[in-house]
Amino acid sequence: MFTARLCTMGWLLCVAMCGPALAGVNPGIRAVTQPSGDVTLSFVQPGRIAEVRVKEGDVVKDEQVLICQDDAAEQVQLAQLRAQSENTVEILASEASLAQKRVDLERLEKAAARNAATALEVQHARLAVRIAELSLELARFEHEQAARKYEEQKVRVANMQLRSPLEGRVERVDVEKGESVNALTDVIRVVQIDPLWVDVPVPLQEAVSLKVGLAGRIQFLGSADRAMVAEGQVIFVGSVADAASGTLRVRVEVPNKAGRPAGEHVLVTF
Repeated sequence: MFTARLCTMGWLLCVAMCGPALAGVNPGIRAVTQPSGDVTLSFVQPGRIAEVRVKEGDVVKDEQVLICQDDAAEQVQLAQLRAQSENTVEILASEASLAQKRVDLERLEKAAARNAATALEVQHARLAVRIAELSLELARFEHEQAARKYEEQKVRVANMQLRSPLEGRVERVDVEKGESVNALTDVIRVVQIDPLWVDVPVPLQEAVSLKVGLAGRIQFLGSADRAMVAEGQVIFVGSVADAASGTLRVRVEVPNKAGRPAGEHVLVTF
């Protein structure tokens, strides 16, 4: 009987001593993984889809062409504008005309010095030189404008191709070859899941000690092996807390060479 009481008292003492310690253990903060890059692309002008170069699930490189609009008419216009931007005939003709007008003026001024030409004729010659100078300036201006129009058309043609802005995977394709699309209509979605990001709502009392570069431990709850753990790193600590929940957003970046999908529930500890 005495021995039983001693055992019971020992067990209660153990619970009393270990209880606070166990209560202080941080079980982790629940969060959800998300892509580190997630973009939905669209065309800036309406048109017909000429080519779809990728399919859902494809891995794509940065700046890789994904989808093209029919740009046959735009290419013809681009060639015309290029020819105009390279054409210097008007400038050469204006320069030749100005040179001739100056020669005529010099001849008349010499003739006027010998009283062989009137002051009115000299005045008209000077006016002709001035007009020729303005014509040359206009020709140069129009040539510059033609070059600008050519560059503008190059941009328009380039915008008829959608390029991936990041290295990632095609998550969704919303168009098919031959289909017509309006401007700013969602066409394709590309995501980057290596690395993954986890936005963690950290309680303020814990968040104040977190700094960029600190390690974060990520346990994947959706894994068949609940012991699946990855090591991440804090890359952002918010500056404004959520007053309602008393938390601060902390972003953890996690390498994902295995290609785990974004959207998994995880437990995060620091």
